[in-house]
Amino acid sequence: MAESKKKITVDIDKIKRAIYAGIPLTITTYTLPKEMEDYMNSVLAAFLSELNQQQMIEYLSYCLNELMTNSKKANTKRIYFLEKKLDINNNADYAEGMKEFKVHTLNNINYYLQKQKEAGLYVKLVLQSRNGKIKVEVRNNAELTVTEYKRMHDKLSRAQQYTSPDQAFSQILDDSEGAGLGLIIMILMLEKIGLTEENFQIICENGETITRIILPLNETTQKNMAMVSYEFVKVIDELPQFPDTIVRLTKLINDPNSKMSEIAASISSDVSLTTDLLKLVNSAVFALASPCRSISDAVKMIGIGGVRNLLLSVGSITELKRLAPESKKELWSHAHKVAFFSYNLARNFCANDRDVLEDSYICGLLHDMGKVIFNTARPERVERIKKIAADKGVPLSTFEKLVAGVNHGDLGALIAEKWNFPDSIIKVIRHHHEPELAPQEVRKQTSLVYLADMMVHYVDHEVDYYQFDVDVLRLFGIKNEQQVARISDRLSTAFKKNTPPQRT
Repeated sequence: MAESKKKITVDIDKIKRAIYAGIPLTITTYTLPKEMEDYMNSVLAAFLSELNQQQMIEYLSYCLNELMTNSKKANTKRIYFLEKKLDINNNADYAEGMKEFKVHTLNNINYYLQKQKEAGLYVKLVLQSRNGKIKVEVRNNAELTVTEYKRMHDKLSRAQQYTSPDQAFSQILDDSEGAGLGLIIMILMLEKIGLTEENFQIICENGETITRIILPLNETTQKNMAMVSYEFVKVIDELPQFPDTIVRLTKLINDPNSKMSEIAASISSDVSLTTDLLKLVNSAVFALASPCRSISDAVKMIGIGGVRNLLLSVGSITELKRLAPESKKELWSHAHKVAFFSYNLARNFCANDRDVLEDSYICGLLHDMGKVIFNTARPERVERIKKIAADKGVPLSTFEKLVAGVNHGDLGALIAEKWNFPDSIIKVIRHHHEPELAPQEVRKQTSLVYLADMMVHYVDHEVDYYQFDVDVLRLFGIKNEQQVARISDRLSTAFKKNTPPQRT
């Protein structure tokens, strides 16, 4: 992001998407001008407001300003020590350099800021909401020295001696680095919103110093979320049963005593279902060398498990489209694109893992099934839930934010359970935004669907590379943004052309 004096507009839609997908928001600056500081505070305020945590804004804004200023100062210090030819890791040099650090840098601050920008020394804000917790991080790419680390923890220890900012102000504190009092007051601020030093972390890893604040969502918000989610779950009981024909066929497929010829004959007896199934098998998604002309051919080419999952796919889309108005067609467009990406990523990265390959298409197709239900619930159902929420004291604004996307993974999984889907598919739908929480036996499949979903959002310019989960990228051997861009562009082009993608 270029730094300028022009006011930067806060993208509320991007903040909402990040919150509901549990992905991080990151803002990077090299010089931290006043305009950037104001922008970061505006993003923090909007982020907390979307989570109904307005009571934290004042306190966390102070903490953010303190941490950002300290990180910028740490970067300036690196340039200053280089200019003075002093070793910042040497105790004697460190003591010598700090004698006049403040005076020299403050009198020529623009020079030092320009130098640290040229050196690529950044300060980064990271915001993320996940698993009922809020994470606020400030990072800078200069690891703390042993001396700095000790001084920082000394300030944290001192903070526990005070009960108020006034008491801290009244003490004579070591002011040589200018951050001690501010850090102590910051800890006291956190205590005012019920946090302790355990909610505040300072770590160094991969060349960065990371100061991290972890906050739980307040109890009221969690109760409201649980109540609204519970009422939406009741909608599931009002959904019709899965098509009887497909239920009967999947039972037949799952029966180890069933014969292939019997399965093929049973599917073929339903002309409409056979047509839909063969149309899907022969689509560009599966890139078959020669077209399937019968269910027997399909079984031979994609396996009995693949046929079962395609039956579930056909049944789900038929049923959900019947519930969903045409105005929600963008949901289906995204679903089909993620399914395409998911299957073709599986062909490239998991070709020898039959379970992952067979489940990849249906898991990609139905990953947002809960969102479909949220977005297509009949108005009278929504009004009923709204009235219940209001009767229990949930503000309208809170209700609307919760309805916008909360827990759609859980709701989708509950629908899949109602329709007696295989357990592995249910688990992937539930955890597709948080693959690290998926059970070990489906973690690779869940990670694959997560990656497909993120790549679709990436080509649609809805997320940036930094928002990808680094553990997922590592799992599939993806090391940089160039690889993400190349793979996602190829898959996107193939999807648009409706032709098989090249191997990545």
